Amino acid sequence: MKTVFSCTFPLVILLYACTGPRSAATVQFNPYEYTIQKKATGSNGAVSSAHPLASETGINIMKQGGNAIDAAIATQLALAVVYPSAGNIGGGGFTVIHLANGKNLTIDYREKAPATAHRDMYLDAAGNAQTQLSQNGHLAAGVPGAVAGLFSCLQYASLPISKLIQPAIELAEKGFVLTESEARHLNNIQPALIKYNTVTPVFVKAAGWKKGDTLVQQDLANTLKRIRDKGMAGFYEGETARLIVDEMKRANGIISYEDLKNYQAKEREPVVFDYKTYKVVTMPLPSSGGVLLPMMMHMIEDQPVKQYGFQSARAVQLMTEIERRAYADRAKFLGDVDFYKVPVKKLSSKEYAVERMKDYKAETAGSSKTTQAGLIPESEETTHFSVYDKSGNAVSVTTTLNGSYGSRTVVGGAGFLLNNEMDDFSIKPGVPNLYGAVGGDVNAIAPGKRMLSSMTPTIVLKDNKPFLVVGTPGGTTITTSVFQTLVNILEFDMSAEDAVNKPKFHHQWLPDEIFVEPDFPQAVRQQLQQMGYKVTQRGPIGLTEVIRINANGSIEAIADKRGDDSANSY
Repeated sequence: MKTVFSCTFPLVILLYACTGPRSAATVQFNPYEYTIQKKATGSNGAVSSAHPLASETGINIMKQGGNAIDAAIATQLALAVVYPSAGNIGGGGFTVIHLANGKNLTIDYREKAPATAHRDMYLDAAGNAQTQLSQNGHLAAGVPGAVAGLFSCLQYASLPISKLIQPAIELAEKGFVLTESEARHLNNIQPALIKYNTVTPVFVKAAGWKKGDTLVQQDLANTLKRIRDKGMAGFYEGETARLIVDEMKRANGIISYEDLKNYQAKEREPVVFDYKTYKVVTMPLPSSGGVLLPMMMHMIEDQPVKQYGFQSARAVQLMTEIERRAYADRAKFLGDVDFYKVPVKKLSSKEYAVERMKDYKAETAGSSKTTQAGLIPESEETTHFSVYDKSGNAVSVTTTLNGSYGSRTVVGGAGFLLNNEMDDFSIKPGVPNLYGAVGGDVNAIAPGKRMLSSMTPTIVLKDNKPFLVVGTPGGTTITTSVFQTLVNILEFDMSAEDAVNKPKFHHQWLPDEIFVEPDFPQAVRQQLQQMGYKVTQRGPIGLTEVIRINANGSIEAIADKRGDDSANSY
């Protein structure tokens, strides 16, 4: 099923033809003419991501003999080119993998605080939080982990990095055409790009961008070539490192050569928990989802939510109160386990879930003043893509720059955006971050520390084989969206398509209100308000990508209706 967007530009295609053919071995599609697909089915493999060219890149790699891990690496690199608002090499992320041999693993390449970062670096002399410094410009950037993460994944791939990175190089060097929404987003951030850059980046265009314009990123292509030729050292050392440090020096940033050279991704023990007859595999801390998702699933497991019905007022009220309790605990207990002993086992246990629900009252609005964190005697711009291959390898990847276009700062001469991930620390206990989340001392800034994240890449196993590959961007709405998507499929028996596209809602303890999408049913809103809830309409929530593997072996990939997201399969 192909919908929404098709882009054809004969003049540009003519120019493409005149510049010489792309390598048939690496690029088998036309970046000047492509179509968004919201649903794709096949039997050999599938990719669902935020951009059709990235999804097609992953499928082409599988067609050339690559496995799902190869496809994920190539897709992630392509997103760094064609989806600059969140796809990146200047940020970080998490990867959850289920290998065909049954092994589950997770790779953490979350950004780190630079060595000279300190707890109060965003407070003024009076102790007031200066969120403009943690959210925009050079000082907002953590040490990027994305490239280290790619190379950590490479050990499970079957093709060399030179082959996996080549499509991204060519997309950057020869360009691709912008969709209408991409052009609009670039136009919206023009003032910020001008304000926060010391070297005018390629994203700045005086006349403004429009649908069908070709975006060429030569500096980024050169950076990708250094990674291709020199591996991790092509990013964390040498010319690229020099360009990053020079950029820092021009505007009082603090990332150093040592910060870059010392960065390492970490393979962590995955969170695996049972939900009825399923096994759920997700990312551990510093992903808050690795604690919140099992908490929420355990809290709902014994509730008759299926009887209530999808998006009935009673079901939404129950799930809201579950989300409230989980996010209260997030604020108090969650941080980097390398720095703080987080009581993960207790928080994730079924016993604790039962304890947290003891004060739940059906059809009555709770309060975040009275519902605080539990008692334990011990502590929105992102992009997601899902990949599956016919051998049974499944990969769920969420990467981020944090805010849309990160810190709005492009490394001069290197062509990539830096993250504004420092804002995900608690820059001052009780002060909301970009997404309205509050935190405490556990998530305070410290040199070399990884900031808490909401990213929740997840794989659901049925009979120990992949059944669902799921994830979404969306800041603090990530975990609640994954929670709702799983409940939609596992409890309400919804199709993957409906589970992704039906209206979402969100509650995160503070602020104490239920956020709903514009198409959320008006009658249910009124019923919730009558119970005593504050209900606030907001824009779209997340961009969920789901792959479902059916019992007959068929693979179904669903891309969210809310963006240019596109699914591909063969």
